[in-house]
Amino acid sequence: MTTPENPRRPRTATPVAPPSNPDLSREAVPGQKVALAPGQLQMKPSRRGKPPVHLADLTLAERIAAVEEMGLPGFRAKQLSVHYFEHFTTEAEDLTDLPKERRDELVERFFPPLLTQVSRQSADNGATQKFLWQLFDGPMVESVLMRYSDRTTLCISSEAGCGMNCPFCATGQMGLTRNLSAAEILEQVRLANRLLARGELPGGPGRVNNIVFMGMGEPLANYRPVATVCKRLNAPAPEGFGMGARHITVSTVGLAPAVRKLTAEKIPVTLAVSLHAPDDALRDELVPINTRFDVDEILDAAWEYFETTGRRVSIEYALIRDINDQAHRAQLLADRLIAKGGAHWVHVNPIPLNPVKGSKWTASDPLVEKRFVEILRDNGISATIRDTRGSDIDGACGQLAAEVIETDTHRADREARVARVEAVASAVAD
Repeated sequence: MTTPENPRRPRTATPVAPPSNPDLSREAVPGQKVALAPGQLQMKPSRRGKPPVHLADLTLAERIAAVEEMGLPGFRAKQLSVHYFEHFTTEAEDLTDLPKERRDELVERFFPPLLTQVSRQSADNGATQKFLWQLFDGPMVESVLMRYSDRTTLCISSEAGCGMNCPFCATGQMGLTRNLSAAEILEQVRLANRLLARGELPGGPGRVNNIVFMGMGEPLANYRPVATVCKRLNAPAPEGFGMGARHITVSTVGLAPAVRKLTAEKIPVTLAVSLHAPDDALRDELVPINTRFDVDEILDAAWEYFETTGRRVSIEYALIRDINDQAHRAQLLADRLIAKGGAHWVHVNPIPLNPVKGSKWTASDPLVEKRFVEILRDNGISATIRDTRGSDIDGACGQLAAEVIETDTHRADREARVARVEAVASAVAD
């Protein structure tokens, strides 16, 4: 479906950096730090670390088969699963209902260490906790726990780094080191739940009851593990964590084919589309994947997801001062969403831009934010300015970056890219 304001455009190939500059190669060079040229996408990870198979990677039937291969009765798989998904423990001394002489062997087989906590930072009087984890093969990822009066939300990472190269996002400047396995993603949830269950975090005992795939990485670029995690989060214990699908949000910057795969699997999680601009000219610069799947295509896929699941789609929109926060863009956003299927199928979350080191871009003026939301609401579209938690510990949206290495060449390219974004933003306004 097309709109008069934005007919389908012929797609042009993303520029490929000169081969003489490997730091700016389109695909990662093994063993080298990645610094993407403006607008480039890194679709292949620089490392393909394969963690050992973990209990959380397996279905309950597969766990039973694996236990039986060890010469134990199948019901032991259920006991192991209860320990992991209900008691949040993997230590041999806690497996008291399993044969003592086999506990170490079972832990080694089913609970290989995948994540090691490197640090934990606190903000918002302890209500926000940012964790830095080291994966078994060295890369770092982060997750953020946010406690509210009525829920506890965990923002989890699905990749080490990110290859989508959005210029306002710290993680996007890292490049993609590697994808996470299903168990590596689920371990972020288990470890948070263990700390909560033991009362080791401010606020007393509790449990994670809301998951958002808005940490490091583009979730749908790591599709199969993420889809497995969604099923495992939703499956009743001891198959999984037993969370309601409506409490699981999967975010994407616009991988339309993967959205359609998610639709076909009929996993009724909440889909969040990080749009950030309603016009292709600006979105091509802010969200480079738009050069492959433009605004029309990702909105088409999102509408199909809504039609199939009945789950209202969340539209994420980082408000950047004088870049994408103009009144005419708010109106264009409303027009395009309504053209797809009316005002009822989406909820828009404008998000004040969180500061990123090295970037001069800042959040919109509060009065501009207010006007942006008013325009959407005047058009019948539900919209809420989203809470930003943990910005002072670089734990808010767009700030997660375990390590960013920037060369002089890459810095010059980034600054040129910023100038190009600003030129596009002002030219449309004029």
